[in-house]
Amino acid sequence: MTIAQTMLASGRSRAWAVLMLLALASLLQGCAAKPELVRPATLSAPYDASRGEVLWAVVPLRNESGTTLADTLAISDKVVAAASQVRGVRTLPLNRTIATMRALRMTHLETPADAKKLATEMGADGIIVGSITAYDPFDPPTLGIALALYSRTPIMDFAGAQTMDTRTLQAQPTDYQYFPRSSFGEAPASVISQYMDAKNHQLLADVRAYASGRHDPRSAYGWRRYVASMDLFTEFAAWHAVSRLLDSEWLRLAKATQQQPK
Repeated sequence: MTIAQTMLASGRSRAWAVLMLLALASLLQGCAAKPELVRPATLSAPYDASRGEVLWAVVPLRNESGTTLADTLAISDKVVAAASQVRGVRTLPLNRTIATMRALRMTHLETPADAKKLATEMGADGIIVGSITAYDPFDPPTLGIALALYSRTPIMDFAGAQTMDTRTLQAQPTDYQYFPRSSFGEAPASVISQYMDAKNHQLLADVRAYASGRHDPRSAYGWRRYVASMDLFTEFAAWHAVSRLLDSEWLRLAKATQQQPK
C-alpha cells in the first residue's frame, strides 16, 4: 500500500469516527430533551370555599368482590389519595381512621349512626363508606368500587358562590329541601357505583385522559401503563370513582340551590 493510499484510508476512518460521534451526540441530546409539561385533569368540590376546606375521612372498603386477591387497605389508600387531590377538600390519613375505629371498638360501620359517631370522634365533616364490588388483576384488569358519602356538618350543604337567605334557616331549620341528607339522615348525601373494565373503550378513553400530564409520553407503554399495571389501574379507578362522587355532589347541591325559597 502506498503512502497516499494509507493517508486516504486514515482520513476516511477519522471522518467515519466524527460522523459516529455526531450521531451519538444527537441521539443523547434527543434522549435528554424533556417533554412539554401538560396540566393533568383536576377535581373540585362544590362546597362554599369561603367557609373553609371540608374535611373528609375514608373508612376502609369492604371486600364484596368474591375474591381474596383484593387488598382492601391498599385500594382504600388509593381512594384517600384521590380524595386528597380534590380542591376544597382535606382528607384524613387512612391509618388515623383505622386507629379511631379500633379505639371505638368498631370493625366496620353498620348504620348511619355508626358513621356519625366515627366522624364526630375524628372531627370530620364527611365520611366515605364503600366496598370493592369486583376485582380482576389479570389483563385486561377490572375493578368495581361503590362509595357512599355521608355529611355530618352543614358545611357540606352549601354550594359555592351561592347567596344565603338566613330567613330560611330561621323558618325551617330542619327542612330537607334546604339541608338534603344533612346531619346523617337515613340516606347518604351521594352514592355511586362504578364497574371499571379495561376492555371498555369509553373507560380506556377516560384512562387516557387521566394519564395526560401524569406520565412520560416517551415511555414504551405511554398512557397504557395505567392498564398494564393493576396498581396504576387501581390509582385511576379510585380517582375515577371519587370524580363520579363529586359529580353527584355537584348535582345534589345544584338541586338544593334551585329548591331554596325565594
